[in-house]
Amino acid sequence: MAKNRVNTSKINSLLLMLLTFLSVVMPAQALFVSPPKDPIPLIHEIFPAATSISDKQGEPLIWTIYKEKDIIGYAFETNDLAKMPAYSGEPVNMLVAISPLGVYLGAKVLEHHEPIILAGIPETKLYEFADQYNGLKVSDRLKVGGNNKEGVIHIDGLSGATVTVMVMNVAITKAATKVARSLGIIKASQDIIQPMSTIYPDFYLKADWQTLVGDGSIRKLALNRKAIDEAFIGTRVEHIDEASDKQKQDLFAEIYFAQADIPSVGRNLLGDSEYKWLMGSLKEDEHAIVMLGNGYSYKGSGYVRGGIFDRIQILQNNEAFAFRDLDHNRVTDLYIAGAPKFKEMSLFIVRGKHQFNPGVDWQVELLVRRQLGAVDSLFTSFKGDYHTLDKYVDRPAVIYPEPELTLIQEVWQEKEAEVIILIILLAIVVMSLFFQDILVRHPTFMHNFRHLFLIITVVFIGWSWGGQLSVVNVFTFLQALMSDFSWDLFLLDPIIFILWGAAAVTMILWGRAVYCGWLCPFGALQELMNIFARYIKIPQFELPWAVHERLWAIKYLILLALFGLSMESLSLAEHFAEVEPFKTTFLLKFDREWPFVLYASALLIINIFNRKFFCRYLCPLGAALSTSNSIRLFSWLRRRPECGQPCKTCAKECEIQAIDPNGVINMRECHYCLDCQVTYFNDEKCPPLKKLARKKAKYKETEIETVNVG
Repeated sequence: MAKNRVNTSKINSLLLMLLTFLSVVMPAQALFVSPPKDPIPLIHEIFPAATSISDKQGEPLIWTIYKEKDIIGYAFETNDLAKMPAYSGEPVNMLVAISPLGVYLGAKVLEHHEPIILAGIPETKLYEFADQYNGLKVSDRLKVGGNNKEGVIHIDGLSGATVTVMVMNVAITKAATKVARSLGIIKASQDIIQPMSTIYPDFYLKADWQTLVGDGSIRKLALNRKAIDEAFIGTRVEHIDEASDKQKQDLFAEIYFAQADIPSVGRNLLGDSEYKWLMGSLKEDEHAIVMLGNGYSYKGSGYVRGGIFDRIQILQNNEAFAFRDLDHNRVTDLYIAGAPKFKEMSLFIVRGKHQFNPGVDWQVELLVRRQLGAVDSLFTSFKGDYHTLDKYVDRPAVIYPEPELTLIQEVWQEKEAEVIILIILLAIVVMSLFFQDILVRHPTFMHNFRHLFLIITVVFIGWSWGGQLSVVNVFTFLQALMSDFSWDLFLLDPIIFILWGAAAVTMILWGRAVYCGWLCPFGALQELMNIFARYIKIPQFELPWAVHERLWAIKYLILLALFGLSMESLSLAEHFAEVEPFKTTFLLKFDREWPFVLYASALLIINIFNRKFFCRYLCPLGAALSTSNSIRLFSWLRRRPECGQPCKTCAKECEIQAIDPNGVINMRECHYCLDCQVTYFNDEKCPPLKKLARKKAKYKETEIETVNVG
């Protein structure tokens, strides 16, 4: 009894120290709130030479920054253009500034609600992350962390806030891209890519003019004067050279055009000798376009003065190029049967630098100009489409670019290896539970297997992957259910999502015990430390049963208090959820302010003398998970009628005191270590089995051998 009083006194002193820390030290850590910042001073900070800033306006919403009359940049808020929830469920609003050339000039945090930042990581780290965008281009592909890939610029992440900075990166780049495209700084990405096609050099069919025009080998752009007049309606030259009602249907321009280096087109139009000359004069990657026109001249007179044909150009893949006099050759005659007479006939050489693709549709654009006085003029344009027939070209299959990954897809792809390994580990746990009756019959293997699994849980799930569940996750989920629920927030962390899925499944099947006993990194760390402490003969202190079962209530009271705070303010609840030492131990690896390190260290030191002290008495997450006990489907932990009365072996051996004096296992407190099941099947350790063995042995000793009488 005296020994119990000493033990109780020591444990009560330790409890008093912990409660003092929770009530005094932690509130002393001022709750940091990030109030919204005024963006205008920050814009002036980014643009010190600015003389004026426009109102935030337009679609998308942007500020335009001026130096005198010159535009020196643009600024915008990510919440206006790419509002994305971060770790807390709320977006991180950023002020982003870019130059007229699409260069990032600054990124500033305007507002955030990140709990991972509020306690543990200095806010300056978040600002330092944002500073990495300075000097990068909007057109660059930017990614947080990961392996180097061609065409991707990698930005340093922020340890302990990976999800937060990944969301920030996506918000910044999406918003900047939207602004840059709206301002014409960058072009929208091409949907598909058509590889360079090749004209079949030996495919030739003899044909007349009507055949080639009819099948689309030769195309026509025809304009009457009515079309021209309508194009200039509402302009200052609307009535200049306007046609009368009788002249509306008169021909204004008629242009036939085709690819002359296609054998069935060029040989039929030009004749064999001219076609041979043409193909001999073309260099690699050069092509020839034939144009035949009547009416309005497609040549004009500009090429005479300046060497440029300023009335026509070719359009392909959103690129335009005109021809110079050195690209032009006159066609003196057509050899094809049935061709009409033309006032102008030309061959234009498309040089290799234009990367003209004969397999991709292209257009002829005709510019029509009306003079306004001696100097000024206005012009409009008309286009004619050309599609090269499949029989003329070897057109490779279209390449569809990989669709841009969503942030969730990107995160899961990045964590692919960890996800696969974790699923394998979960499968091992489940299979172990299904075959537990076989495993526990081999105590040495069972203990070694469990210890190895706990080491993996600590090293990989905990320290390497940051897979420590928290009661904060529970509150976030409840808040999401009460508002606009979306899986996106939870899918941002694959390891946490899978662990919660595993916890949910195992809670339904076996209760909270499986997660707490096998998959919780902090619980595994405590157990391993205590196993080692027992191995080196460090004395253990156990509380009397009456005190022990009353202390269970503390974790439920903590859970209720945190839940009440979360209903008022999730940020406040997240702050006081630091009663869990998980963030300090695994996410930040003890690299934070001394009170948090002292608290986590104190719990681990107490655990050396009293196994899983925190799990038993203080863990609000364990309390939350234990509420599932009433719905669990299986009770696979075997008991005998003698358990508890009179046998107390398992109850004494249970190192977290989850077995009641009457022998009943309290599944709200059990961690499924299976030690009691090892004893249950051990006929050298379990008293009822030993008693049964003695009876069998005694029976064999007294058994009379049967004698046969002859």
